Amino acid sequence: MASSRIKGKDEIGFYALGGLGKIGMNCYVFDIHDQLFVVDAGILFPDEHLLGVDYVIPDFTYLKNNQEKIVGLFITHGHEDHIGGIPFLLMQVKIPKIYAAGVAIDLILNKLGDYKDIKIPEIIEFNENSVFKFINCSISTIRLNHSIPDSYGFVFHTKYGNIFHTGDFKFDFTPVGPGAEFDKLAALGRDGCLCMLADSTNATVEGFCKSESVVEQSLRDLFAHIDTRIIVATFASNMYRVQQIIAASEENNRKVCVFGRSMEKTIEVGQKIGYIKAKQGTLVDASELNGIPLNEVTLLVTGSQGEPLAALSRIANGSHRTIKLIPGDTIIFSSSPIPGNQEGVNKTINQLFKNGCNVITNSPLNDTHASGHANQGDLRLMQNLVHPKYFVPVHGEYRMQKVHTELAIECGVKPENNVILECGDVLCLTDKSMRVAYGKVPAGEIYIDGTRIGDVDNSLIQERRALSDDGLFSVIFTLNEKTLEPMVEPQVVSRGFIYMKDSEALTKSFIDFTKQDLAEKLKKGAKLTPTLKNEIAKDLQIFIKSKTDRKPIVVPIFMLVKA
Repeated sequence: MASSRIKGKDEIGFYALGGLGKIGMNCYVFDIHDQLFVVDAGILFPDEHLLGVDYVIPDFTYLKNNQEKIVGLFITHGHEDHIGGIPFLLMQVKIPKIYAAGVAIDLILNKLGDYKDIKIPEIIEFNENSVFKFINCSISTIRLNHSIPDSYGFVFHTKYGNIFHTGDFKFDFTPVGPGAEFDKLAALGRDGCLCMLADSTNATVEGFCKSESVVEQSLRDLFAHIDTRIIVATFASNMYRVQQIIAASEENNRKVCVFGRSMEKTIEVGQKIGYIKAKQGTLVDASELNGIPLNEVTLLVTGSQGEPLAALSRIANGSHRTIKLIPGDTIIFSSSPIPGNQEGVNKTINQLFKNGCNVITNSPLNDTHASGHANQGDLRLMQNLVHPKYFVPVHGEYRMQKVHTELAIECGVKPENNVILECGDVLCLTDKSMRVAYGKVPAGEIYIDGTRIGDVDNSLIQERRALSDDGLFSVIFTLNEKTLEPMVEPQVVSRGFIYMKDSEALTKSFIDFTKQDLAEKLKKGAKLTPTLKNEIAKDLQIFIKSKTDRKPIVVPIFMLVKA
């Protein structure tokens, strides 16, 4: 690559506001002839370290500062890590149009319906034949396979050549829905692809991705041999899988009852569009279950990732208000744990076994799940169909991006024509060069707690973590408002730090230290200000650390009273 400098006027720019170095929060920007094409606006679901955080979204500052250049928001498919951030984007940035296809449109409208103050932009529906023309640039679509219907890649046709963004994909040679458009991919390879940006999620997994039709047959076989109540947990967004579960239930004369808000929305949207078809009477309400024999019931639930508040987790721990486990119940996990969720999944499985249930998970013996992301065989095929000159791996952790570049080199991309980017990096393209500029665009993580944006920052997360790890210790002074002399002995409050009845001597040492520290500072002329309060808190925290090797949140409180 050429030496780095800020993007030139005649160069095409690309940068990610999210989706690089992690799984989720996908948001990519193509800067073509001073026009900004935003691809996806997703969320990241927080791990256990982000205490109290509901969602993580990209930092949209750059888009906010350049919103007059935005042509539109282009949606590859309807998964939360690609559309979940749209409400928060629209709260901050004026988006003239949203371009989306099929099921994604209904999912977006469903989501925006929860935010009454958001003005919904014009939504342009596209399909596999769509072409959108802009200034010195056009965009065409390529239908691909994924775990949700209507998943597309975008081809940006520019004066320098074609730039292809795959979106999330896999190659399914026996799909349950429409197949991938191999002819378009091959034509793109013949016409010439300047740069390809491709999904890296399963780049470390060998072989080809399993076909969804294999899972369909496996589920049908399982249902035919199970004579107890069946509870199936899967991703609510996997519309194809939901249809397979309904079809397998119908073949075996089972009624289906759905639990979980996101699963209910999937059924609603899927039936509206036609991807989910159920015979009249198949879907029943929870109130109707008492009159149906257990071996004629399928419960379709959320919670395949061990989420504490999801339906399956509450069923497993006995807190669900409607469903109670019965020994002999068969629970099928039609999913695989996302990295980081294994502990929660294992906890749920253990609780299910304790309740006398039979648990079936995805394995070589039971094909209950197929990933929607390309394995190494799929990625090699994509490279050999498209033959890109330049290559950028996106959507994945660094190790996944790294392996993906190695696969690209193996398939003929020159080593110097591969680049691994971080969020905020500015990639500059012409027909003759690819380079990374010195400058970066603002990119980071914004935490959403409730529905407000920006109320939670790293310092607050660290404080919550400290509270959960070491607790809180507060010293309460009652002082004469004129002389600042203590009027009574300081009181203490400990939460999650020490049990004071068993630690009287230790607690007294903390009180004595704080009294002496306050007296010395006042004697030197210090005023009772927030600064003094912070200094005393810091001193006491250091003293507590020396005595206990713990570092609780320390909160001194000063109450001024008349003599």
